[in-house]
Amino acid sequence: MLLTLGNPTFRHLFAAQIVALVGTGLATVALGLLAWQLAGDNAGAILGTALAIKMVAYVTLAPVAAALAERLPRRAFLVALDLIRATVIAALPVVDQVWQVYVLIFLLQAASAGFTPAFQAVIPDIMRDEADYTNALSLLRLAEDLEQLASPVIAAALLTVVGFPVLFAGTVAGFLGSAILVLTARLPGRASGGPGHFWADVTKGLRIYTRTPRLRGLMVMEGAVAAAGAMVYVNTVVLVQARLGLGQEAVAIAFVGFGGGSMLAAFLLPRLLRIAADRPVMIGGAGLMVAGVALVPLVGSLAARSSRRSLRCRTPVGS
Repeated sequence: MLLTLGNPTFRHLFAAQIVALVGTGLATVALGLLAWQLAGDNAGAILGTALAIKMVAYVTLAPVAAALAERLPRRAFLVALDLIRATVIAALPVVDQVWQVYVLIFLLQAASAGFTPAFQAVIPDIMRDEADYTNALSLLRLAEDLEQLASPVIAAALLTVVGFPVLFAGTVAGFLGSAILVLTARLPGRASGGPGHFWADVTKGLRIYTRTPRLRGLMVMEGAVAAAGAMVYVNTVVLVQARLGLGQEAVAIAFVGFGGGSMLAAFLLPRLLRIAADRPVMIGGAGLMVAGVALVPLVGSLAARSSRRSLRCRTPVGS
């Protein structure tokens, strides 16, 4: 897998992906703390609305952005979107109204909706060999899983010495680093066969999904995964700071647990698939997500019981 890094263009793009992912992970922690600062116990409502805006922006704009990416210069398009994302993140620490957060989240996700498909479209033109292409995709996926673990650890370390707005500065640095790496990469020309009709390209992905039964089932499964991820994204800061009464560092550590679970699954999955079929593994994973979400309401009560038990142990007999 690591042999794919011998390709200098892919190496640049892979590094760009890593620094952008770390920056995005820092922003996830910082956004939760910003919502807490603005709304306290109602932070979950802000994050839930922000997540809905993010999804609407991505679902509606990603197909259009993908069609545009086929018609615009790759390098300029990717660098411009990285700079837009850096600018939006730089504005987040100074907002003092909830509606401003919503506007910035929409702009950020609009830029990401354009960047992701354009970035992914470059990879097959770099890795023409099927084995190399597969290894490249695996390496990119591994980077995403590692980010879910590494970014919260970095955030927790930073929050011990600085306030959460500094995390946004780390995100800005990540996007600027991504732009520089893309700018210095030698991107190949597009494969033969230019883009077709614009609106046909916009709706192509949707038409493929609706016509393929297996992809329709996959869409339902992805919906379950997204719902569980949304629960973590929206409620972690409220559970940690409101119910448990812990500090900002604990929010980051909670996200470490989420990333650690993802990494553990990534390492165990290949071995599991050797002894089980794909379908029961996916259904079992969905069942675990449902069980995990169902246990969330017990977090506060378990913490309260533990606190009362600790208090009884410390109270002298007869007092």
